[in-house]
Amino acid sequence: MPELPEVESLVHFLRERAVGRTILGVDVVAIQALKTFDPPVTALGGLTVTGVTRHGKFLDLDCDGLHLVIHLARAGWLRWREDLSGAKPVRPGKGPLAVRVRLAHDDEGLAPGFELTEAGTQKRLAAYVTKNPDDVPGVAALGPDPLDESFTVDALKRIVGGNRTQIKGLLRDQKIIAGIGNAYSDEVLHAAKMSPFKIAATLTDAQIADLHEAIVATLREAVERAHGLAAKDLKAEKKSGLRVHNRAGQPCDVCGDTIREVSFADSALQYCPTCQTGGKPLADRRLSRLLK
Repeated sequence: MPELPEVESLVHFLRERAVGRTILGVDVVAIQALKTFDPPVTALGGLTVTGVTRHGKFLDLDCDGLHLVIHLARAGWLRWREDLSGAKPVRPGKGPLAVRVRLAHDDEGLAPGFELTEAGTQKRLAAYVTKNPDDVPGVAALGPDPLDESFTVDALKRIVGGNRTQIKGLLRDQKIIAGIGNAYSDEVLHAAKMSPFKIAATLTDAQIADLHEAIVATLREAVERAHGLAAKDLKAEKKSGLRVHNRAGQPCDVCGDTIREVSFADSALQYCPTCQTGGKPLADRRLSRLLK
């Protein structure tokens, strides 16, 4: 799933390539991906992309005051095309293509644009056309952005205070902190040397400070690694920069212990016992209580 660093990089990528260009048209191939009907998606035709920004994991293209807001969900991605002038129409239900955005021809006669694709059977990619991004329910409900200056140690202390949620779940909750998903929550907790199942309210002031540093540093480092990369290269960059996520069975780069995994119905987490749980393996919740 694209998380804050990848979406931030896509923002910069689109700023360089799409801003200033006129939208020729938007083709919705997967009708379930379009979540709004007023204004209609056809209203974007003829408008100019004037800005691109991010709200958590949401991409926001400002088109002369009308916004195309995109959430790539778990298996979605953005694919830039240098020339869509010869692209063939795609019938609904055929292949991974969900939405195609066609931009005006450039000086070389090419008609660039981008396509939103989604692999797998769980179609959750979402596109919204709205006058105000805050009208998108997911955007309106977002918690603070961890890369914003207002996200201080004291702000994090207020978030975790009294919260009986396990810290892994808290980091992933977009209504509490925006932009962190399954992968970077694993990375943050490894950097903070913290068990993913520690209860948030039990964190000491020192642990909160360590967690804050791990959140900001992990995300900023990932953003810096991804900066300037083409959209097609972001997935590989993300994978190469991960220390524990999706590395079960491999040695920890910090201590050499074997990275372990806890599986759930629709996801899994990875952690290092030596770095995070005092050397004790976490039990699979499906079988027994988790270690605190």
